Amino acid sequence: MEARALILAAGLGTRMKSDRPKVAHEMLGKPLVRWVVDAAHEAGCEQVHVVIGSGKELVEPLLDDCTISYQLDMFGTGHTVMCAREALEGFTGCTVVLCGDSPLIRPQTIADLVQAHQEAGAAATVLTMDLDDPSGYGRIIRDESGNVCGIVEEKDCDDAQRSCTECNSGVYCFDTPMLLEHLDELGRDNAQGEYYLTDIIGLLVEAGQKVAAYVVADDSECLGINSRLQLAEATKVAQRRINEAWMAEGVTMLDPEQVWIGPDCQLGRDTEILPQTILSGATSIGSDCVLGPNTRLTDCTVGDACTLEETVGISAVLEDEVTCGPRAYLRPEAHIGHGAHIGTHVEIKKTTIGANTKVPHLSYLGDTTVGEDSNIGAGTITCNYDGFIKNPTVIGDRAFIGSDSIIVAPVHIGNDTFTGAASCISKDVPDGALALERSEQQTLEGWTLNKKKEMEQKEDKDEGE
Repeated sequence: MEARALILAAGLGTRMKSDRPKVAHEMLGKPLVRWVVDAAHEAGCEQVHVVIGSGKELVEPLLDDCTISYQLDMFGTGHTVMCAREALEGFTGCTVVLCGDSPLIRPQTIADLVQAHQEAGAAATVLTMDLDDPSGYGRIIRDESGNVCGIVEEKDCDDAQRSCTECNSGVYCFDTPMLLEHLDELGRDNAQGEYYLTDIIGLLVEAGQKVAAYVVADDSECLGINSRLQLAEATKVAQRRINEAWMAEGVTMLDPEQVWIGPDCQLGRDTEILPQTILSGATSIGSDCVLGPNTRLTDCTVGDACTLEETVGISAVLEDEVTCGPRAYLRPEAHIGHGAHIGTHVEIKKTTIGANTKVPHLSYLGDTTVGEDSNIGAGTITCNYDGFIKNPTVIGDRAFIGSDSIIVAPVHIGNDTFTGAASCISKDVPDGALALERSEQQTLEGWTLNKKKEMEQKEDKDEGE
């Protein structure tokens, strides 16, 4: 049977106390709704449809691989599904209903739910969880034979129902035609005055249809996020889950509690992650690397045998055997060649550094191409911006740029060149040349003694007056 996913992501999220819609908040650098969308895709759902509402202009860009419906008025989860009716009509397979604010659901759990639904031949299958403290969750109601006969929201529970510990996760698998057939039978006669999707279960039972349940093995998968505290709690679960998986694959972590790795990152074996390191986005790390402490990489590609200490990198590429830091900043389109060294307090932006080139300390290179085996002296700055446009600098192979060089772009410095320390280079330098640009030094002997005498005479005069 074919399966599609329907993600409910239209909620206001008022308890987040935020101007952003809840599902656009991030967990480990990834929006909540994207966790659910990607899990559905990975589980094999052939199409993912998302219902959005509040802050739709911020959520839509996150869903470029989904179809979308809109819920403009908020009348409950049943109404959310009603808003997706047009997208569901004509589909004869099963629809998995997921929550856009429950990012910990595993793809395997979604796939297992679909399989259980198919094997049971049910009109609906509810993903349930057995909780020590069921407060806040709808309760699963079973008949004397153990069959699911309904779901009651906590606010509508009587004392006996409230004592039940089997709870609704908010995740379902429906036979799509059956879901649509009974959708319009939902009413709003409840404590909230809303259309409860949970009431579909009772309607199906009344119509003589089979309703099954699949109990999730790890109830943390069903954690919903409604507040900043719950976001932190879910993040801790995701952090532990991801870190344990990578350690099982041969990655070392001195203190896993102080390492944060996004769900879309890739790491090679024998890499070590030191405390206070954050990897997010599509970051890829090779083998035998050491990252940290205090390193943050977003959408970076790092080769094998690299060492990055106290480094911030955004959309940068580092080839094999690169060393970087401490306190280095690699901005977008920085490309660091094999064996290069980027040192302390160095900033690289939209710049290619050739193999085995060194930029040891206190330098800024922007819109620059540096060749192989060159040395960029301390305090070197490329002046790439003239107030209107960014201009390029090219430095050749085996160049030696003296300390405190100011390079005013656009300029080309050739191979095997030298620039003298404290030079301002604004003209091209041919291969093999030495470029010097300094004003003549003046030395005034006795200046300090004369200055002191002058100051003393001024003080004596002021006192006499």
